Amino acid sequence: MSLVAGALSCANTKTNACAKAVASSSEASAFCSTVTSDSAVPSWASDCGSIKNVLKECVCQHSGSAAATTLVTATRSATQAPAETSAAQATPTSAIDSAPAASSSSPSTGKASGSTGSAIGYAAGTTGGGSGAGTTVTSCTALASALEKGGVIRINGYLKGCGVLDVPSDTSVIGVGASSGMEDGGLRVKKANNVIIQNLKMHNPPEGKDIIAVDKSTMVWVDHLALSSDGIALGDKDYYDGLVDITHASDKVTVSYCTFQNHFKVSLVGHSDNNAAEDTGFLRITYHHNYWNNIGSRAPSIRFGTAHIFNNCYNDVHTSGVHSRMGAKVLVEGNSFTNVKRAIVTDLDSKEAGFAVQKNNIFTNSDIDITQGSDFNPPYTYSVADASGICATVKSSAGTSASL
Repeated sequence: MSLVAGALSCANTKTNACAKAVASSSEASAFCSTVTSDSAVPSWASDCGSIKNVLKECVCQHSGSAAATTLVTATRSATQAPAETSAAQATPTSAIDSAPAASSSSPSTGKASGSTGSAIGYAAGTTGGGSGAGTTVTSCTALASALEKGGVIRINGYLKGCGVLDVPSDTSVIGVGASSGMEDGGLRVKKANNVIIQNLKMHNPPEGKDIIAVDKSTMVWVDHLALSSDGIALGDKDYYDGLVDITHASDKVTVSYCTFQNHFKVSLVGHSDNNAAEDTGFLRITYHHNYWNNIGSRAPSIRFGTAHIFNNCYNDVHTSGVHSRMGAKVLVEGNSFTNVKRAIVTDLDSKEAGFAVQKNNIFTNSDIDITQGSDFNPPYTYSVADASGICATVKSSAGTSASL
């Protein structure tokens, strides 16, 4: 059961009320030995809010319980995805590992200056905090303090329980080595300009929050992140919000070389059908060379804006993949879709349909539902690789890296 408990990121019994209740109640052990997903929340665990939270902490605090058996089944179903069509595209089986597997490295190694490379797409020209050595942080407190000043900020280590922290303009937040990042925390770019977030392993946003939120901001580059949650294993699509959500007329954003795994609602662009007045003419986003694996939907889902989605690898998407709605326009080219329900869809869940044009994609056991198309030419230089080899390319290059 230790594998499941580890994959579910057990909460701190000193700071989390639900974890404390399950760990300390005299009734917990007996309850956890018989609990199922249909059980009612006992009065002593009222701080947990839902039976899913009780189940999770039963696994963490009382291994070998009935709760552990219940969640083993969920975790196995989330991690043992069907194999792809070639050995070069084999799906990783770990519940929270990024794919491809990051190069092994201690957090103390890596680049000691600004971000690596430059953005392609709508965020081209983003410089973040520049190229200086900046500030290195090893705790949530130090990170919060550094973010008040901005510039180049390097996270050295895996920080837990930081909450949601705001990233100001002209800032780069960069992980040192392949293993640095955050758990039970998130970064919010709100009313900011010129921001880079790069090379971070981030698992589980705070409940109901996003890991990365871009709100009323421009020129934002999200690059080489390994993003995941316990959402699929918990079986609750609303427990967490997004991995990368872009809202409120944000503009000129590129999301590149990221991995999105084991999460329900991954990337929402435009938060409401009723926000046309603010969003129309904005929300121009590029997604390229990302790996979307074992997810529910929003890969991405976009309202009102314009998205260029090229050279991504999609595997096991359960509800919908690229979702264009409320007049949004998407160009989807050179991607590989395997076991993706509604790989591209334009008429789903909103008052108005969106537009989509697809070119040179590969669909394996995947369907599309495009009701209308409106082509556009991205206003930047880019190169599209053949979709037949894109999953091998993406799996060997997306996610965190010791060399960044």
